[in-house]
Amino acid sequence: MSEPVNLAEYEAAAQERLPALAFDYVASGADDERTLRRNRSGFDRYLLRPRALAGVEAPRLATTVLGTPVALPVLLAPTAFHCLMHPDGELASVRAAGAAGTLMVASTLATRDLESIAAAATGPLWFQLYVYRDRRLTERLVRRAEAAGYAALCLTADTPVLGRRERDVRNNFALPDGLGLANFADPELASLPADGGSSLASYMAMAFDPSLSWRDVAWLRSLTALPIIVKGVMDAADARLAVEHGADAVIVSNHGGRQLDGAAGTIEVLAEVVEGVAGRCEVYLDGGVRRGTDVVKALALGARAVLIGRPYLWGLAVDGEAGARRVLALLEAELTTALMLCGCADVAAVSAATVIEAP
Repeated sequence: MSEPVNLAEYEAAAQERLPALAFDYVASGADDERTLRRNRSGFDRYLLRPRALAGVEAPRLATTVLGTPVALPVLLAPTAFHCLMHPDGELASVRAAGAAGTLMVASTLATRDLESIAAAATGPLWFQLYVYRDRRLTERLVRRAEAAGYAALCLTADTPVLGRRERDVRNNFALPDGLGLANFADPELASLPADGGSSLASYMAMAFDPSLSWRDVAWLRSLTALPIIVKGVMDAADARLAVEHGADAVIVSNHGGRQLDGAAGTIEVLAEVVEGVAGRCEVYLDGGVRRGTDVVKALALGARAVLIGRPYLWGLAVDGEAGARRVLALLEAELTTALMLCGCADVAAVSAATVIEAP
């Protein structure tokens, strides 16, 4: 097979290479997967406005996120179990991010421990945090992330219960022998209970705190001086609450369509979240980004950057670090073309005038 020329072809190539259990784990959404599909179709609500004779020869893609320079406004979202995709797992992913000049958010549920990921990194890192019932355990994760040099904490706020991912239930999803949750030494926390259905759902019900509330964002703020990003904001009121409780940024996210089915696509609520924070914190978006034109639309609606999840995992499955890096390179090339055709000399020049709502 020839080298994929877009992210959809990377998805197809990954499906050819991966066992169904691993591919379905990454690809699936909750219930009927309507939210999953809406994350993609939502981008069709917005049309780009091309500009003629703009004289843009080499648009600048660089920006900053929470003051950290990145070479392009595309970050690697936190995703679990990279070793399901490739033996090098998160180490390959973080090297790909560094080679592209961008940032990776390492997951609590990684198959490489957070210290090893930091040691392999050549670029900035954020740490994604789930809050465990045992708050002492959660605090230890925070301290380890601080000690390892992570630049921010990304609190996932949309999982009081795991959405029902029927493909995982059907496949009796569990990690293969030899893979575990590398951030934990306790056998109960380092492995997924194989009890039929989705072992991840069983693990999260056992370990994660379903009573997590805005008070806990303030509690986390009291623990650390690191910037805090709240991931899973889909509503302007929640965006305002995030700011009021000490968040430095929010990520407009529906967990890749894996939580509440029948919800809006992330691009569809981005503008209201941006309006809700009223410039008091940075706003990012994940969910459904598959083209450089999607990045431009998100920037036009107020996002400072986007995050991708599934696409770099497909690249990882196809060709390890090189595959993940090429996924980023494809988005970089597409973004460059889109900016030139929209007459934008850099990403900061993208504005609300760059898009129109489709009739």
